[in-house]
Amino acid sequence: MKQNDIIKVFVGCDPNNCDLEQMMVLDYSIHKHTSSPVEIVWMQLSRDPNSYWYSNPETGEGWDTSKWSTPFSGFRWAIPEYCNYLGRAIYMDTDVVILDDLAKLWHHSIDEQSIVAAKTNADMTRLCTCVWDCSKAKKVIPSLNQLKENPYSHKDMMKLFKKNKKLIEPYQDSYNCVDGEGLAVEDIKILHYSDMGTQFSHKYSLARVSKEGLEHWFDGEIMPHPRQDLDKLFDHYYNEALASGYQLDNYRTDSFGSFPKKTQQHYIGNKVTRPQSSKSLFSRLFKR
Repeated sequence: MKQNDIIKVFVGCDPNNCDLEQMMVLDYSIHKHTSSPVEIVWMQLSRDPNSYWYSNPETGEGWDTSKWSTPFSGFRWAIPEYCNYLGRAIYMDTDVVILDDLAKLWHHSIDEQSIVAAKTNADMTRLCTCVWDCSKAKKVIPSLNQLKENPYSHKDMMKLFKKNKKLIEPYQDSYNCVDGEGLAVEDIKILHYSDMGTQFSHKYSLARVSKEGLEHWFDGEIMPHPRQDLDKLFDHYYNEALASGYQLDNYRTDSFGSFPKKTQQHYIGNKVTRPQSSKSLFSRLFKR
C-alpha cells in the first residue's frame, strides 16, 4: 500500500483527558464510514521536548498557548511541516462526528492558487475541518519555530486567510456543518458541534472529569443544545462505539497539567445555537 493511499487525519484535542468521549466518538465514526485506511494523529500539548506539540509554560519553551481559545487552536498550522510538506492532510477539531466517507473529502479538488480546501460560506472563514495541500502550504505558512514562539500566530494566520480567500478552495458546506445549520441529519457529511457551551459530550465528560479530580478546560456556561435530534445522534454513536469495543481509556494519556489560555467565561457561542446571543458587542454591553 502506498503512503498516499492512507488518509492522514490530524485532530486537535485537550491534553488533560477532558475530551476522551469526543475522541472515541470521532475515531469510531471515521472508521464506521471511511472506505480507505486512516492514520489519526492526536495533537495534544506535551511535556516531551521531542514532541511536535511540546510546551513548557513554566520556562516559556515550545508552544505559547496564552492567546488560544482552546488547548490546540494553533496546531493546525504546523501540519504541513509535520508532513515534511508532502502529500495531503486533513485537520479537524475533536468535536466532530463523521457521517460520510472521508475519502471523498480527502480527494477534494484544490486549485492551483489554493493551498487548503475549507468552508468559506459562513459568517467567518472556518479552518476547523480542512484539507491541506502540504507542499503548496510551505510558501505561505511560517515555520514551526515561528509559529511556536508567537502567541498571536494563530490569530495572525486566521486574518491572513480571511483576507486572501484565493488560498482556500471552497468545499460543500455540509463537510463542516456547524451545530446543524438547519440541515437534516441525512444531509450532513461532517457534524461539527462547535458551540463549546452546548457540546453533546459534556453530559458524559464533566462528571467523569470532576470524579477524577480535574477541571474541564472549558470554563464558560453550559447549556442544552437546541437540536435534540443531533444530541440523540451523538448518544447513538457514543453507545455504538462502546458496543463495538471502543473504550475511553484507549485515548487516555499522561495529563499535561495547567496551561495558559483565554478564558471562555463570556463565550457567546454562534448564530446557529444562540441567535439572540450573537449580537454586536455594543448591543450586548448595553442590552439592546
